[in-house]
Amino acid sequence: MGVLSIPDKDKDKEFKVDWRRVGITSSFGFAFVGPIGHYWYEYLDRFIRRRFQPNTFKFVASKVAADGFLFGPLDLLLFFSYVGLGQGRSVEQVKEDVKRDFIPALVVGGTIWPAVQIANFRFIPVRYQLLYVNLFCLLDSCFLSWIEQQGDAAWKQWFTSFQKIEDHKSKV
Repeated sequence: MGVLSIPDKDKDKEFKVDWRRVGITSSFGFAFVGPIGHYWYEYLDRFIRRRFQPNTFKFVASKVAADGFLFGPLDLLLFFSYVGLGQGRSVEQVKEDVKRDFIPALVVGGTIWPAVQIANFRFIPVRYQLLYVNLFCLLDSCFLSWIEQQGDAAWKQWFTSFQKIEDHKSKV
């Protein structure tokens, strides 16, 4: 849906794939998720394995927490920046887009990725963890692309309204 363009006003027109957008999101996976993800999962396993017995609750929970609090936000920040710049947006526009899209994507992703990663870290051997995650990354890329395409949708404004409350409190 995100990499597919279906303008609201032209619902009766033929559905078309936005190949430029597909290329941008795919190249992000090849340039970032693939290489960085490979080393991330290996390092994370070595680091957590030194602290906890493998496949225990603490072992899996620590890996899920580290992935969710470190890798997840970095991935989102880089994804929205890369896609925005790849589409020819200015740095200022990309900053605004990230400000608008980051929190909604983080919250929604935070409801899905922990379950994916619990299964990953508990049952999948480290050498196959990136492959397993990439199956979900395909869906996630479509979702993130869709979020990015939504602009200032009302549902996203609900998330950012909390930020405005905090900004107002800090000024008082």
